[in-house]
Amino acid sequence: MHPFKVHPVVRDPEHIRGLRTVATVEFAKGVIVVLAGLGLLSMRHKSVWGVAESLLEFLHISPNHHFVGVFIDLVSRISDVRLWKIALIVTVYVILRFVEAYGLWFALPWAEWMAAITGGIYIPFEVADFLHRATWFRLLVIVINLLIVLYMLYLRVVAQKLRHAPRKPATQH
Repeated sequence: MHPFKVHPVVRDPEHIRGLRTVATVEFAKGVIVVLAGLGLLSMRHKSVWGVAESLLEFLHISPNHHFVGVFIDLVSRISDVRLWKIALIVTVYVILRFVEAYGLWFALPWAEWMAAITGGIYIPFEVADFLHRATWFRLLVIVINLLIVLYMLYLRVVAQKLRHAPRKPATQH
């Protein structure tokens, strides 16, 4: 049994399965950001141009492509100080994702609130990004995030109703 107090109301296997699905998504987001952050940190003290050229060659991307120029411009502006700032932000983000995933896995109520709030914070930015340049991937990200936020809010409303529902008296034999 888990050493911390599990959700006081939830015993429904479907609820637990839903929470664990969201926990897996949050954990995966954390892992992806860790890997991206490690990739950025590996660029310290290296020739930015050499790393950029190697990446483009690995991905079989033509250096004449418009986005290559944008990518190389972005990479050339990254300094060691900026990398450490990015690393700090990535670390905080990853800790939040892993803590949230842990809490959701064990159906802890605070994690449901955390998932609803942290997911809701991103929606306006994701919508603005989608409106700027609509792609199926961006739409998918918005839909998944919105579903997670709505599901977490639904779970909190149901838990509140169950907590305040009149209790049935114990039957006597």
